[in-house]
Amino acid sequence: MSLGHACVDVYQGAVAALVPFFVAERAYSYAAASGVVLAASLLSSVVQPLFGALTDRWAMPWLLPLSALLGGTGVALSGVMGSYALTLAVVAVSGIGVAAYHPEAARAARAASRGSHTAMGWFSLGGNVGFALAPLLVAAVIATGGLRASPLLVVPALAGAALCAAAVRTAAGRGATGTRAEGAGTDDWPSFLRLSGAIVCRSIVFVGLSAFVSLYVRQRTGGGDVAGTAALCVLYAGGAVGTVAGGRLAERYGRLTVVRHAYALSALAVAGVVLVPGPAVYLFVALTSAGLYVPFSLHVTLGQDYLPRRVGTASGVTLGLAVSVGGLAAPVIGALADATSLRTALLPLIALPVLGGLLLRGLREPASPGQSRPDAAPASDASGDAAAGRPRTASA
Repeated sequence: MSLGHACVDVYQGAVAALVPFFVAERAYSYAAASGVVLAASLLSSVVQPLFGALTDRWAMPWLLPLSALLGGTGVALSGVMGSYALTLAVVAVSGIGVAAYHPEAARAARAASRGSHTAMGWFSLGGNVGFALAPLLVAAVIATGGLRASPLLVVPALAGAALCAAAVRTAAGRGATGTRAEGAGTDDWPSFLRLSGAIVCRSIVFVGLSAFVSLYVRQRTGGGDVAGTAALCVLYAGGAVGTVAGGRLAERYGRLTVVRHAYALSALAVAGVVLVPGPAVYLFVALTSAGLYVPFSLHVTLGQDYLPRRVGTASGVTLGLAVSVGGLAAPVIGALADATSLRTALLPLIALPVLGGLLLRGLREPASPGQSRPDAAPASDASGDAAAGRPRTASA
């Protein structure tokens, strides 16, 4: 599951990694380039809850290989489309593929993990490794052959589809059914919506930096393509440590405690990225990466436990919708950069982790079945979390 997640999420990272090449080869403005990021996010944002609701009702493991292929095909075609509109269209297809993948994959991973925060951290690690490898993959292909070489970017999708197909066969061999039974527990929508609002704040920061940190670091350090690609790799590579560390820290200190501290770190680190000059920007990019990635898998399990009767919907929102919504802000950042400067456009990102932290204040750990109050659960009780969030059917 983790390796398949890596292959799919390459295509979330690849869209941002392509932005500098669209600017260089096609003379896109900041606003036009950020529109490509928006195209990958917009339809994904709309359809993600739909896929989540569908997987709450039916087992749909066949979505896993199909969505991997869709995600890769759209990005692979983006460099050879003859117009801006066609480029937006194929990137949107990629976004739909990514949207279709995450609800079912998150449900299957939670079933396999038996509710362990650390195990879910490893699943999320796969996706974040895919993000981190995307700039290197894009640079290796596009810097060598130009945008016309983009069809080569379909290779991870083929590998991901094969891995997902193997998972589907395993599920079929275990006799997975085609329907879902309704889960136990009570859905806590107010807490879930506040958590989702915080994730949106995190998402805008992450997508905004993903789209523009490469260009920004080139300006700040005077470096070329290598300097910008290195900064994007640092931003993504923090997921390799952050997601696993987040799961381990949560089992010791509690999920919400870890998430709140991560948002505080993010606010300070983003300020460093935007305001501190010179090569020190790489240090602050690394700290920003840690602050943004530590709560990543914890968002998913918290959402699943706040909505124990709608695990697919919760997965679709926390792992997909609330994350991809950040892409909707990318054109605003791009337009502001065109009108002022890239530094000025990135300044508002400093305030968003602060707002996210305020939304998280007062939230309690979700109750597990058999617990009378949400705050009755020990922060380090991984087995209780397993009971609260265990999906009704293990599908992959």
